[in-house]
Amino acid sequence: MSTAVPAAAQPRQTPVAAAVSRSRIRPSRLILPAYAHLVILWLFAPIFVMMVFGFNDTHGKFNFTWAGFTLRWFMHPFGIPTLTSAALTSLWTALTATLISTSLGTMLALASHRYDFRGKTILNSVLIMNIAASEVVVGSALLTLFVTYGVGLGYVTIVLAQVMFTIPFVAITVGARLAGTDPALEEAAQDLGATPVVTFFLITLPVIFPGVLAAALLALAISLDDYVITSFVAGNTQTFPLWVFGATREGVPPQVNVIGTLIFTFGVLVAVGGAVYRSWSVRRLARETGFQSR
Repeated sequence: MSTAVPAAAQPRQTPVAAAVSRSRIRPSRLILPAYAHLVILWLFAPIFVMMVFGFNDTHGKFNFTWAGFTLRWFMHPFGIPTLTSAALTSLWTALTATLISTSLGTMLALASHRYDFRGKTILNSVLIMNIAASEVVVGSALLTLFVTYGVGLGYVTIVLAQVMFTIPFVAITVGARLAGTDPALEEAAQDLGATPVVTFFLITLPVIFPGVLAAALLALAISLDDYVITSFVAGNTQTFPLWVFGATREGVPPQVNVIGTLIFTFGVLVAVGGAVYRSWSVRRLARETGFQSR
């Protein structure tokens, strides 16, 4: 008859054996984190270079050689009128396109999630193909469409093009959020007498709002930095990417690095703010429901 050995009587590892055991496990555990950090460093290296050269005290047309530290470019980031105009054009077109594409893409995701209709499979395939299609093909197709129907190239065509190629990103992102929602919430609200409009604004929209916000930020980022499709439909209108590409032939001024740094900093602040808000919401929910970790 076997007897169990008490835990206190079981042999313990000596400090040397524990150190040897950790040394055997540690390298394998560091491979994946090290690889991930190297990939992140590789992706962010151009951004770091851009930020550093925004402080470069250059005196020529080209901002490729470090000449010293200065803050004068940050003191006057909008010193070039044409660059300022192009940046404002990019901002307004991106905001307008984001507002339209977020509204249309959210409604498209709701319709595709709730209803089964003829052509639903084709619709989903078209959304995927729009994302996978070459930007040169999409840009030339839009240019042909606008020229055929006599639409003047400019601000309006830029917004229409950006709405067209950002709607699939919005619809897929919001659709992923809808897939995890509980339809019983909407049914309970309607059983209590809420109209479909009231149910949407009080139940559905708050539940899917994180997905809608993520889709809107994604659409804004894609619209701001698009060059290929915008170059086909812009006409004589200059956006920030188009202006920067044109300036590369004569020399990119440091103000480009400054504006790029400001845009990147804004994105980081939005991401950090979102993370802080989510953490605060989780802690508040834990306190209200009494499931606060002990």
